[in-house]
Amino acid sequence: MSGCCDNDCSLDRLRERQRGTLFLVLGINAVMFFVIGAAALYGNTTALLADSLDNLGDALTYGLSIYAVSKGASVKAKVALFKGWLILLAAFVVVAQIIYRFFVPSLPVFEIMGTFSLLGLIANSITLFALWRHRKEDVNMSSVWECSRNDIATNISVFIAAGAVWLTESGWPDVVVAAALVWLLIRSAMRVISSAKAELRAAE
Repeated sequence: MSGCCDNDCSLDRLRERQRGTLFLVLGINAVMFFVIGAAALYGNTTALLADSLDNLGDALTYGLSIYAVSKGASVKAKVALFKGWLILLAAFVVVAQIIYRFFVPSLPVFEIMGTFSLLGLIANSITLFALWRHRKEDVNMSSVWECSRNDIATNISVFIAAGAVWLTESGWPDVVVAAALVWLLIRSAMRVISSAKAELRAAE
């Protein structure tokens, strides 16, 4: 006879699949944070720095999500709420960098921006594909999906900014795209926070 009822076994298998996927995407984002972060500092680009901080936030998010996989609805909602605040914190870090660029303008290396935004796009496409089947399973995984979907838009935006820097020979496209990414991060954070609060109220 089976050591658990069908529902329990099915739930255990679901959790194991979620945990395996999260370990995969955590590793990808941790590596990309260091790679893209180093490229951003070398290339003097705020937009690429925003991209790297997004990877860091995602890596932390996936780590928290692994913890929440086997927890109840209330714990998952609290973890999702914390992830929302992490996204918001990343947005404020980029805002600080944008303000700095207004006082200390510079010309980013567009080759670095373009190359590493495409590298990030490849990595995040793999992440998005891996998370696709989990996106509607619970609030924990849906908030992870939200983060991953943002990354694709971020990579494409940075690549477009690289082309604009090349065409205009100005650093302003880099700053403009970074500002747009701030708006994207804030909007995403608000959605995750709102969903998590709704789940918490439902769990009470």
